[in-house]
Amino acid sequence: MDAPRFALCLLPEHIEQCGPLARRAEKAGFDMLGFVDSQNIARDVYVSLAVAALNTSTIRLGPTVTNPLTRHIVVTANAIASIDELSGGRAFIGFGSADSAAFTLSMRPARLAVMEQGVSDLQTITAGGVVERDGQRLWVKGARRKVPVYLAADGPRTRQLAGRIADGALLGSGITPDEISRCLDDLAVGARAAGRRLDDLDVWWLVKANVADVRVRAVEEIKMALAASANRAFRVVADGVPPHLADAIAGLQRRYDPHRHESLAADGNGRLLDRPELTDYLAARFAFAGTPDDCAAQVRGAVAAGATQFLLTGITPDPRRFVERWATEVMPRCTAVTRR
Repeated sequence: MDAPRFALCLLPEHIEQCGPLARRAEKAGFDMLGFVDSQNIARDVYVSLAVAALNTSTIRLGPTVTNPLTRHIVVTANAIASIDELSGGRAFIGFGSADSAAFTLSMRPARLAVMEQGVSDLQTITAGGVVERDGQRLWVKGARRKVPVYLAADGPRTRQLAGRIADGALLGSGITPDEISRCLDDLAVGARAAGRRLDDLDVWWLVKANVADVRVRAVEEIKMALAASANRAFRVVADGVPPHLADAIAGLQRRYDPHRHESLAADGNGRLLDRPELTDYLAARFAFAGTPDDCAAQVRGAVAAGATQFLLTGITPDPRRFVERWATEVMPRCTAVTRR
């Protein structure tokens, strides 16, 4: 029997939001709180995390996610080591290839080898070690705890890399039973290659989420988030995409504006979901959205398929209300579920 656990990812547009939202998330029972790291669309992630650290005492804190491109790796190591010190050892690092943070600077996402090196360097430097790169010694004075690195992974090669070297994984390719099975298989392949077990990894599924009194409204309010998932996940691999939606998804990707990433505005990327069948498919694949009963049923279905930990994006018209409704109306309905 498995009871689900929940973490929260937020995109703070104002620093003053960070403290109150962090307190609410901790009180609500979320295990982790992450902030988006994208320099054009959100407040600075480490300033946001510092505010959250000063307003909480138990919830784990980290970027969801940072990357090896827009900051030098030792700068990231120093920043997260500082958050770890400030929070009393509660920091983690969500680390990926970069999405809007790179595209808004006309950069391409990081290659797999760069990500692998970044994970290793972060693990070494935050533990107090020294890394030598291109004739330079990289280290952080006072770093003393290996901050766990969670690799954001959408495709099979990145998932296998996570299984080999990361402390955990953040999986964003979907929560359908078939996709959950593919993800776990890839992680296990990577883990076995390194003499590890799947149970050695702390695995979380990235899920777009919203609660409303009717399902249609819950989905409508997060169409921009569904567009973001489709743009990123299917850039890597399109496993499970119905053939009749392939052209629509390709069109969405061509038109996607990284400067409007996760924007709730009417001219954001949510407008690209202009076919009901596309919206329905993306909601079923990437989201827990609907009434409290709908959301709880969706969670139970994912748990039965083998996923037990969910990093929810609270990027909604009212994040504070989302946190409260999820905690009081959805969590109590998510009782332990037997896996298939």
